[in-house]
Order: sequence, then structure tokens, then C-alpha cells
Amino acid sequence: MPIIKSAIKRMKQTAKRRERNVGIKRDIKGAVKAFVAKPSASGLSAAQSEIDTAVKKGLIKKATASRRKAGLAKVAKEAGVKPAAKAKKAPAKTPTKAAAKPAAKKTPAKATTKPAAKKPVAKKPAAKK
Repeated sequence: MPIIKSAIKRMKQTAKRRERNVGIKRDIKGAVKAFVAKPSASGLSAAQSEIDTAVKKGLIKKATASRRKAGLAKVAKEAGVKPAAKAKKAPAKTPTKAAAKPAAKKTPAKATTKPAAKKPVAKKPAAKK
């Protein structure tokens, strides 16, 4: 058991993080087992989502996630499950001429030539006492 204050705090933080990490890993395992037991598009999506969440949280590495998702895709292909179709985004509306903002008018630039070079300020002679 730590005695130093910072070590006590570190221990509490470690316990909290461990609980969170174990929970996320448990969710991954559950989703993958459910998908393997009964392959479906929604099960595949849920399992991949859990894996992506773990990567985002820094729990597993990107390559590991890629490998696991490839394995899930292979199982899905063997079972004949097609991935859920993504909803298409509506095309962005193009602004009409009436709705477009008028262009800001540019003020004409002042016709200035190079300003005359400033002469260095002459130092005053030291005052005589």
C-alpha cells in the first residue's frame, strides 16, 4: 500500500482506468462472440464499432483492430452476410444568385510612392555645466 500522496492518487487512477479498459474489452468480446454465434449485418456492425471505439480510446492498436475486423469480415463472407448499406448523404445545395452575398467593394488603393526615407534623428550635444 503506497504511503506517498501522489502514489495513492496514481493507484486510484490506475484502478479506475483498469475498470474502464476491462469493460471495453468485455464489450468487444461479447459483440464478437454474438456475431460469430449468429452472423448478421447488425452484429458485424456492432462488433466493428466496439473495436473502433477501443482504438479511439487507445486500448488496442490500429493494426490489431484491422486484423480483428478482417477476421470478422471473413466470417461474414463465409456466412453470406452482406454489410449494412450506408445511408447516402443528400447532395449539398448550391447557393442561388439571389441568396449569394454580394461581393464587398474594394476601395481603390491610394497611389503612393515610396515615402521619403526618414533621416536619422541627430543627437543633442551634451549639456555643459
